[in-house]
Amino acid sequence: MPAHDVTPTRSVLLDVKKRIKLSKSGHKIMKMKRDGLIIEFFEVMEKAKAMRSSVVSDYEQAMEKIAIAIAVEGEIAVKSAAYALKNEPKVTVGSKSIMGMMVPKVDADMSKCTILNKGYGVISTSVYIEEASKAFEKLLVTLVRAAEVETTMKRLLDEIERTKRRVNALEFKVIPELEEAEHFIKFRLEEMDRENTIRLKFLKSKGEAA
Repeated sequence: MPAHDVTPTRSVLLDVKKRIKLSKSGHKIMKMKRDGLIIEFFEVMEKAKAMRSSVVSDYEQAMEKIAIAIAVEGEIAVKSAAYALKNEPKVTVGSKSIMGMMVPKVDADMSKCTILNKGYGVISTSVYIEEASKAFEKLLVTLVRAAEVETTMKRLLDEIERTKRRVNALEFKVIPELEEAEHFIKFRLEEMDRENTIRLKFLKSKGEAA
């Protein structure tokens, strides 16, 4: 609200004062939200670092297990066991709130199955294939959890940027313009009061002279 665009009246002055009060209150709340989001972001970032390490570790272990299985049982036997696998992961996608912002909550359920009900036979497979299967199941769960943390971190970062823009807009544009308008209205009202006082004195002196 540029000062020259306002009408210098007392009612407008009261409205501007209310808007300044609300803007300052909103600015304080937004700053608290921004600071809270930053704290949450760093906590999630630490979790993300740990999850990335887990992904790398579980991936390397899974690849090692599958390499051993292929070396011992052969590629055809490993592929046959993979195609026969019936145990599919169940991924549940939900949401949770962080500082009033909704972020994803993802759960991967790899129900424990015995070698008898996984789909491949006991005799045709070995402990090496079973170990490789378990290693990849673990990797899948880790990847799902990592995806949740990474998505949460990205959304937090986006929300921090949006909140920072709102804080800056209030601090450097909205509030200064409103305060400028308030000063302009006060100045004009005082000026008009002085003009009215001078005019009244002039009329009074003119009446007395007559």
